[in-house]
Amino acid sequence: MREVAFIKQNKEKWLNFENAIFNNDFKDADELASHYVNLINDLAYAQTYYPKSKVITYLNQLAAKAFQKIYKTKRQNTSRIISFWKTEVPLICYQYRKFIYIAFAIFFTFTFIGSISAANDGEFVRSILGDRYVNMTLENIEAGDPVAVYKNGSNWGSFIGITINNLKVGIMAFVFGVFIGIGTLYIMFKNCIMLGSFQYFFYEKNVFWESVRGIWIHGSMEIFAIVIECAAGLILGASILFPQTHSRYTSFKIGAKTGFKILISTFPFTFSAGFLEGFVTRYSNIMPNWLSVGIILSTLALISYYYLILPYKVQKQITQIPSTTAVK
Repeated sequence: MREVAFIKQNKEKWLNFENAIFNNDFKDADELASHYVNLINDLAYAQTYYPKSKVITYLNQLAAKAFQKIYKTKRQNTSRIISFWKTEVPLICYQYRKFIYIAFAIFFTFTFIGSISAANDGEFVRSILGDRYVNMTLENIEAGDPVAVYKNGSNWGSFIGITINNLKVGIMAFVFGVFIGIGTLYIMFKNCIMLGSFQYFFYEKNVFWESVRGIWIHGSMEIFAIVIECAAGLILGASILFPQTHSRYTSFKIGAKTGFKILISTFPFTFSAGFLEGFVTRYSNIMPNWLSVGIILSTLALISYYYLILPYKVQKQITQIPSTTAVK
């Protein structure tokens, strides 16, 4: 069968299935599973006879959405909360992985702009961070503890205050996506410029390593989580700008729901980063290098695995076609 004929023959069925998934228009989980099996058969056929076709990408994405729905509706002992973080979020991150990559590209670009601006304008850091903060940091550097600012206040007070602030930033990064993504870009620009200029400030004062081994103990998860939250905001904005086959309102609802799930998934990492900043970072100047570096690398590896590697593994698991699958 020619590819055009294959698509024409099944297009209406696929679109009806897609609409049914988004509108929960199924009698029960068995009916949904039956349609899912048919979809997998179509995917197997396309992979066999049209290996370079774009229809494979579409059917893969549709299969992932269907699997999420089955996973949520079928009777099982697994906790709903566990399945949310273990399966649902990774599948969403795979489906919207381009937004995550774009968010990281924007993050590095804006941070680089902040660094270059600080390098070419001696007053830039003060204009961004304020005279009071810069003067305090200079005093800390002269006292031999560049990141002494993280020792202010009690452990619990710092943990709670920092976590609330980071949650606020993350929620704003997502919600501001409603302004067709421009609000999210503003939040990212503001924070990245601050980060880039601040890190260059330490480099200029010859205490870059001291700042890295202190700031990034909590910063690895904190900054990474903010980038993911910005990706959620970009998804929300794109749902308004590019509704594709859906009405703009339906597309917005899908984007809002998807982005919100991604936002929620970052909260455990945000809490962990707040805990590290409140209870661990303050001791960075007295802990051995191997310990601070170990914490930085392990936290970065953990959150990177969850958002960049696990989505591919989960997606691969649900789209593997058993050898017994019938091919048309």
